[in-house]
Amino acid sequence: MPKLVSIVVPVFNNELSLVQTASQIRSEFTKRIADLDYEIIFVDDGSTDSSYNRLLEISEGDDFIRLIKLTRNFGQMAAMLAGYDNARGDAIITVSADLQDPINLMPEMVNLWLSGTPIVVCHRVDREDPGLAKLLSALAYKVLRNEISQLPKGGFDFVLMDRVVLDALSSFNVRNRFFQGDLLWLGYNTAYLPYIRRSRVHGKSQYTFLKKLHNFADAFFDASFAPIHFITIIGILLSVLSFLYAISIWLNWLVGRSPFSGWSPIMLAVLFVGGVNMIMISIIGQYVWRINADIKQRPYYVVETTKG
Repeated sequence: MPKLVSIVVPVFNNELSLVQTASQIRSEFTKRIADLDYEIIFVDDGSTDSSYNRLLEISEGDDFIRLIKLTRNFGQMAAMLAGYDNARGDAIITVSADLQDPINLMPEMVNLWLSGTPIVVCHRVDREDPGLAKLLSALAYKVLRNEISQLPKGGFDFVLMDRVVLDALSSFNVRNRFFQGDLLWLGYNTAYLPYIRRSRVHGKSQYTFLKKLHNFADAFFDASFAPIHFITIIGILLSVLSFLYAISIWLNWLVGRSPFSGWSPIMLAVLFVGGVNMIMISIIGQYVWRINADIKQRPYYVVETTKG
């Protein structure tokens, strides 16, 4: 019996690219990977356009396509998890629905998997994106690579996982997770395939600056203890400075002088320490909020309907 490959495609307002995405995946598996079975799982993550209607049209009469519709927009990670939970394949591939990832790399990914590599990562070495987007992405991944050395410079979303890897990844019960870090943390042998991320053909990216900032915060706080170390270092530094300042005041008092006069120095010290305290409280709040989200044990997503 041939092995089965599940292709999970998160969808959010991608109505214009879905026909081409499905067509390209079919073409790769019918012409270049014809000795394997496949299924395409489209997960509609609360799209507000006609994406789901287009998916219904695409899936009509096609037994290889399965559809999952979520009740609202839960985010890309939730959509991926919905696909993973319903995937039946011996291997699972995640690919975007916007045609920015090169679907023609799938045969090479599958061949590496068949040769014994449980994780195949297609990583971005460059982007056909505006300059500011490229710069912000490069800076974000540079910070994250300080904590996860195996993380490629441009990051990745286009990936193949063996069923064993997916089962291990599914054991994670964490909200606001960093998928790339969790996957590499497992320690399985990983192959890397570089590619240049294409510019968007249809529509515009749904990732606003605030969404990207939120995703970076999730990744940073999930993968790093640097914020806690930052709080510790700043606390020690302020304590040392306060001690030295107290000695300075005492020495000046001994000789009958005041080191500073007026209220300006006092206000500067109060504002500085108050600002640092607010930063520290905010960092602690980020961790507390994530702990609270885990304790609530809400489902990652809610399915409205399925087809196929």
